Amino acid sequence: MKSIVNRRAFVRSAIGFSAAAPLGLAAARTFGASRVGSPTALIDSAPICRVADTVAAPLAAPVILSPRKPIRFAWSGTGVCTSSVPVAVHRGYFDKHGLDVEVVNFSGAQDQILESIATGKTDAGVSFALQWLKPLEQGLQVSFTTGVHGGCIHLLVPAKSGIKELSQLRGKTIGSTSMVSASKNFYAIQLTKLGIDPNADVQWRAYPGEVLGLAIQKGEIDAIVDADPNVNLIEKRSNGELITINTNLDGPYRTLSCCGLGIRNNLIENERETAAAITQAILEAAEHVANDPADAGSVFAKYSTVPAADLADMLRQHTHHHHPFTPVLKDELAVYISDMKLIGVLKPSTDPTRFANRIYKDVLV
Repeated sequence: MKSIVNRRAFVRSAIGFSAAAPLGLAAARTFGASRVGSPTALIDSAPICRVADTVAAPLAAPVILSPRKPIRFAWSGTGVCTSSVPVAVHRGYFDKHGLDVEVVNFSGAQDQILESIATGKTDAGVSFALQWLKPLEQGLQVSFTTGVHGGCIHLLVPAKSGIKELSQLRGKTIGSTSMVSASKNFYAIQLTKLGIDPNADVQWRAYPGEVLGLAIQKGEIDAIVDADPNVNLIEKRSNGELITINTNLDGPYRTLSCCGLGIRNNLIENERETAAAITQAILEAAEHVANDPADAGSVFAKYSTVPAADLADMLRQHTHHHHPFTPVLKDELAVYISDMKLIGVLKPSTDPTRFANRIYKDVLV
């Protein structure tokens, strides 16, 4: 992994750094968004990339901090879907909003990203909602301020397996990078909704991402669940031997964010202007990714061995125009919370609406 280095940002090891000082105050709204009602209404709503519903042109007065504010931003450079972070660095969106950003690379450890934010070692970060909900339920003090995109999780099977639908996975063994990964949680939910017990009717095995392709080739597993770019590369390198039969753009999840921006609560409460500036910068960077995936791919290629053109193709498959920050996001979180209760990851007593209210903050009002 190369380092993000420009005149105001760099990546450093996730070991041995201290908390950043609190920053900022109140913010003006810089994006407009419509609001939908219940999670059911949201999940049945219109198709992918309803840009008018999630982001509009910025107002004349975005939050620009002066003097510049130093923040530490937690990032895992293993996921191309988080390209909005290096784009915010290299295309000046953090600079534009008066943020002096140090990006801290956690190399794929999504749980460590959340812990670092909650403990004040970093100030904000981007990751999977489905992977953060359990520790947030347990009390970690971090809130989502915007979604970032949807559509980066895939399920692969051997083309010769005859498996064409998720319902055919009963009795099969599924490989994932972690037993608590967002991909594993997502497909446990989908299997449960099909009447397949994800704990009893299938087996799960965890492998390092680079080993998943070999494991399915050797017959140790029957399917792979993972996120881009790894899952995309595994499929491409198989020369047609592996195929995607499902993604989180299938069915009602096509209209939901899978990743979001989390900011520590005490920064939101005490330094709201800084929280707003971070959120605006990521929103604008996410829109840049959506509008110019070729450029975003070239930026991410600085930290990847994958060619920029391939990265751009992956970004085009996601929904980077979809980054809600109003209560649309709260409703999306409530959908995921209900689903995580369904598979027993969240407590039966957890109220989805109340929990979503607690972990969502609209910092742009």
